[in-house]
Amino acid sequence: MSAGNGRRERPPAPDPLPVPTVDAHTHLDACGCVDAADVAAAMDRAAAVGVTRAVTVADDLPAARWAVRAAHWDDRVVAAVALHPTRTAAVTEDDHAEIEQLARDPRVVAVGETGLDYFWDYSPPAAQQESFRRHIDLAKRIGKPLMIHDRDAHDDVLRILHEERPPETVVFHCFSGDAAMARECADAGFVLSFAGPITFRNARALQEAAVVVPEEQLLVETDAPFLTPHPHRGRANEPYCLPWTVRALAALRGITDERLASVAGRNAERVFRFGELPPVA
Repeated sequence: MSAGNGRRERPPAPDPLPVPTVDAHTHLDACGCVDAADVAAAMDRAAAVGVTRAVTVADDLPAARWAVRAAHWDDRVVAAVALHPTRTAAVTEDDHAEIEQLARDPRVVAVGETGLDYFWDYSPPAAQQESFRRHIDLAKRIGKPLMIHDRDAHDDVLRILHEERPPETVVFHCFSGDAAMARECADAGFVLSFAGPITFRNARALQEAAVVVPEEQLLVETDAPFLTPHPHRGRANEPYCLPWTVRALAALRGITDERLASVAGRNAERVFRFGELPPVA
């Protein structure tokens, strides 16, 4: 969900990671980036700590248009576009048509974030579910990964994916389920992406889920400017903050920071097909 973070101070930079990795889900526009110079500055801060790529994600049409432009400003940035479930109360055929046009851009690597959000009441469940089904269909038709937002809606998200038959690649952004759901998703071949909440002291069920995901189905993300990891929870998040989440996830899984960062980076390369991207003109 896009919301500026200008009133919140950014935390100091963490220690750099030993190897590069990828922020699999961020919102550079909501981080305060407006133009190419802002994007370059944010990615320079990220690169200084080993976060060398970022997927900037849209939640409505203006954000989708901006994300595609940003992906053409900086080689380190790619985009994902969709209509967020909380934005689906009054979408039109023209809205869906434009999302499809934007999703076909060669520097858009996923259809997302889409899914269901029963925490907020901005959009009725029926409208969310209809839009979710349309995004699933779009991802299958254009052959790109589906990036899912799932908040307080686990059962319906999994049910609709089963009913519609998911695309080849499904990414659960900011995974929020427990270990049983993580196993179910992993068995289905889905990719699970973990964000700052795994560092929170009250996130025991999520931490247990993070341990059971197979290495080849694991991503890391910031969801910036939201969900800033401990010890800076409540301050402004940005891609350069990802190392705190990487280190927490590595500790939970009993592996080195280097291995976790490397695995997550390789998985992002495969999932989002970085090797097929056209360079920025």
